[in-house]
Amino acid sequence: MTTEPHPASSSVRCVLPGTDLLGETPLWCPATRSLLWLDIDGGRLQRFHPASGRHDAFTFEGRYVGSLALMREPGRVLLGIDLGLFVFDLASGQTRLLCQVEPAENDSRLNDGRCDAHGRFWVGTMDNQLHRPNGALYRVDPDGSAHHMFGEVIVTNTIALSPNQETLYFSDTRRFVTWQFTHDAASGALSDRRVFVDHSESKSRPDGACVDAEGYVWNAIFGGARIVRFSPAGKIDRVVELPVTNPTCLCLGGPELKTLYITTARKFLSRAQLRDQPLAGSVLALDVEVAGLPEQRFGR
Repeated sequence: MTTEPHPASSSVRCVLPGTDLLGETPLWCPATRSLLWLDIDGGRLQRFHPASGRHDAFTFEGRYVGSLALMREPGRVLLGIDLGLFVFDLASGQTRLLCQVEPAENDSRLNDGRCDAHGRFWVGTMDNQLHRPNGALYRVDPDGSAHHMFGEVIVTNTIALSPNQETLYFSDTRRFVTWQFTHDAASGALSDRRVFVDHSESKSRPDGACVDAEGYVWNAIFGGARIVRFSPAGKIDRVVELPVTNPTCLCLGGPELKTLYITTARKFLSRAQLRDQPLAGSVLALDVEVAGLPEQRFGR
């Protein structure tokens, strides 16, 4: 078990009050200088332009909208709706199926994902009942082909890559462990699975993550009211406490990629907790010293 140091002082602020049931997957788009993220259980993609304050929401018919990636095609994003990946045009509102990752009748859904520098999308599925090992990790290539990498996953999370693309991070939230793999960037193969952080003693639940320019991993701890910055060796560098129980994911954005955006959730909170946590379901932010890296995009 890794022992966590005393939480660092911080200036966490709310950049957009909200009521997301399960806010997730924030991504910064430098081209539009906007933040995109999901409300998974609300079936919504959202976009916020900090300079103007404009906030747009796009609602979909699927039960869950669980995955999001920027695309190399301007004005389009990749969405995981239930168990299918769809290309969505933000201007026209048109949606087309890219691939069906798993059969629609499975009692699972797409969850966390990340693009690599070769335009591939690494995405996982998770059990809708949150206890069966029905999930898996997939690599989706730019041609839309989905490749099963491994299974026996309960809840996929923390998918992120090191700055040199040689390490891929992955968590099974319900097993309380984050692993790292050696990633062959040329072929998209994974090898040498090893533990990065073991939370099993504390039962901390690693959720979404991002990697900064120094290769440190920022990780949201769902149910833990904190985010943690881990060194490339898996040691705790910084802990930031939050005014909400359920941070879900984070990304580095803003003009200099030094604003750490944090999505949050109202899901699983009691009425008393919701009353005491008015920012649950909002987007929070924190200014940091080490910048992030531009988000990789899906496609050729």
